[in-house]
Amino acid sequence: MMKKYFLFFLAFILAGNTIAQNYQPNWESLNTRKIPSWFHQDKFGIFIHWGVYSVPSYAPIMPNSGYSYSEWYGHRLFEKQKDFMTFHNKNYGSSFAYDQFEPMFKAEMFDPNQWAEVFKKSGARYVVLTSKHHDGYTLWNSAEADRDWNRPWNAVTGTPKRDLLGDLSTSVRDAGLKMGYYYSLYEWFNPLWLYDRKKYVTEHMTPQFKDLVTKYKPSVIFSDGEWDISDTAWQSPALLAWLFNESPVKNEVVVNDRWGNNTREKNHGAMYTTSEYGSGMDASIIWEESQGVGYSYGYNRNEQLKDYKTSHDLILMLGDIVSRGGNLLLDIGPAADGTIPVIMQQRLSDIGDWLAVNGEAIYETEAWRPAQWSNGYVPPKKGASYMSNYNVAKLVIPQKDSAYIETFFTKKGNDIYCIIPSYRNNITIRDVKLPSNAIASVLGANVTCKWKQKGKDVVIDLTGLKPNSISSSGIFVVKLKE
Repeated sequence: MMKKYFLFFLAFILAGNTIAQNYQPNWESLNTRKIPSWFHQDKFGIFIHWGVYSVPSYAPIMPNSGYSYSEWYGHRLFEKQKDFMTFHNKNYGSSFAYDQFEPMFKAEMFDPNQWAEVFKKSGARYVVLTSKHHDGYTLWNSAEADRDWNRPWNAVTGTPKRDLLGDLSTSVRDAGLKMGYYYSLYEWFNPLWLYDRKKYVTEHMTPQFKDLVTKYKPSVIFSDGEWDISDTAWQSPALLAWLFNESPVKNEVVVNDRWGNNTREKNHGAMYTTSEYGSGMDASIIWEESQGVGYSYGYNRNEQLKDYKTSHDLILMLGDIVSRGGNLLLDIGPAADGTIPVIMQQRLSDIGDWLAVNGEAIYETEAWRPAQWSNGYVPPKKGASYMSNYNVAKLVIPQKDSAYIETFFTKKGNDIYCIIPSYRNNITIRDVKLPSNAIASVLGANVTCKWKQKGKDVVIDLTGLKPNSISSSGIFVVKLKE
């Protein structure tokens, strides 16, 4: 009898849990789902823009402009944007159509294991690949793509003759990283989209999206291309209800906030907020900043070394974003042949080397307080990113004899981490009170630093550091442990 009661009680509890997780197709219900905790803890991911646009791989250099995005090549030709048109007509001819680039997208050098090794060594915890950009070309075998474009318009039936998405997903997961996908809801010139948007949503986008999720089981979905119509027209609440209730990734998957022209930064319950190229957010929400190593997401052969962020800037950008409660999704653009440009590999390797020593100050941390600056410099307004101001920031970093220095802070439990961009004899942390038994040390240096309370401030003596105690980037971390 007791056993029967126990089984009945267990069934009741399980039924209650099932009912509690049955999300309805409306935002009030969907936003009761919490974002899986792994996302906010992992902090650092790799974004990959790769597709037919990787063949021309061109955009003009226009900082802080969407015209610098090479992955928009097809649309810029449609718009007849002068820089793109001049380049295109000179190199391919005015009668050469965008879809004629597809036979040149061969991916003949693509080695997914090598890619995964690069990402693993970068210190990233997750990877997000463009499964389909706005041109509609998919990196997996999508029946909807071929049917509605009336041509081979995916990597399996098209020229690569390979499931690029599936092969990379396997390698990334074998390397111990989470795998996610960028997915564009709309397609610029899909005949069905141009003719009947409602039919496109029900007969193309929805079944294609479900096919991607069901077959490849992403941990992240970075939705995009939502801005032409509302969440209602996209039928996004119903699609997300399916994702959270029935899909094979219902418990783990994390999604962003791009599901209609009325959803960005509006729904903070079930979705993380996205920003790109310096817009940034703050620690009151779960958010992620995405940027390329250069000015473009897709590979841009027009970019020169001076257009690429240095390893120092990338590491400091990571520290800045994490110190404000965000994640960094750093983009690399592979070439059409399937190789990752060596300069991008080098940047990722440098970040990984730094994280191997200082990752304790990044992973599983929380924001502690805003960055402190010096020499009277006023910090950027709330939400601004270090990288959107980094040229200015370089100019205001004080001389070596200055006590105050630009510093980013994170916290884990009772431990405080101070991310410092370059060596000083001492640093002053303003408006903090430490207990007398607190210990100040430098990560990876096996050095304990003397410190003293000076009124409302704490002054840390760094003269005990040796030249080889700091990474080649010059950025180091002081840990304050109570």
